[in-house]
Amino acid sequence: MSTTEISRATEPFQFETASYLILIGNHTAMNLADFSMGLGNCSDASIFYHTFQSLGRHHFLTEGFSNDFAQWVLNSCNRPALAEQLASVDVRDYVSLVELRTDLRRTVDEYCKQNPNVSSQSAFEKFYFCETVEEEVPLGFEAWTLEEFHDRLKDLPHGALEFHFITSRLRLQLRSNDFSQWVKKELGLQDLARKIDQIDIYTNTLDSARAAIIQLVEKELRK
Repeated sequence: MSTTEISRATEPFQFETASYLILIGNHTAMNLADFSMGLGNCSDASIFYHTFQSLGRHHFLTEGFSNDFAQWVLNSCNRPALAEQLASVDVRDYVSLVELRTDLRRTVDEYCKQNPNVSSQSAFEKFYFCETVEEEVPLGFEAWTLEEFHDRLKDLPHGALEFHFITSRLRLQLRSNDFSQWVKKELGLQDLARKIDQIDIYTNTLDSARAAIIQLVEKELRK
């Protein structure tokens, strides 16, 4: 039996998910000028919903754009160049919604400045700035060892994967996730934690991200 397999955490990994109540905010946009204003005035929860949470809703799209802002600019405003710029804003680089909001709005404003004739052109459909109220929901099971973590991960619901692997980045205020933090802190597996952090949340689906984590854990268990 490997030392990895029998190593036991001081604190177990508590598996959780979250339920969300979607609310339509007070801000809408019918053109790019409105959109820029909305980006500046909407709540942090709205920025979070249309970027981080859109990844989970679309199960990490491998085609098209993974944030709602880019999708609207492409589909309703027919501005593919701006849509690509918004989509290229990598949420993995942010631990602050203030910084993310600033960069998104700057991108829109610079585009409008370079293309002054398009900022007031009406979109095909209005954009509604939405947000969610999150309530954490314990799943009722935990893992004390890497082997238990592996076994639980195999059947973990998509919502829990999103909660622990994506949205945790802002909750932790780190470029990391709950899984990596636990295996590093509780099991001392810094290399495994680093490799889990390196899994691309854009080019993977929820299921392929899960498979990649499981593969890394199984490799560690064989040591």
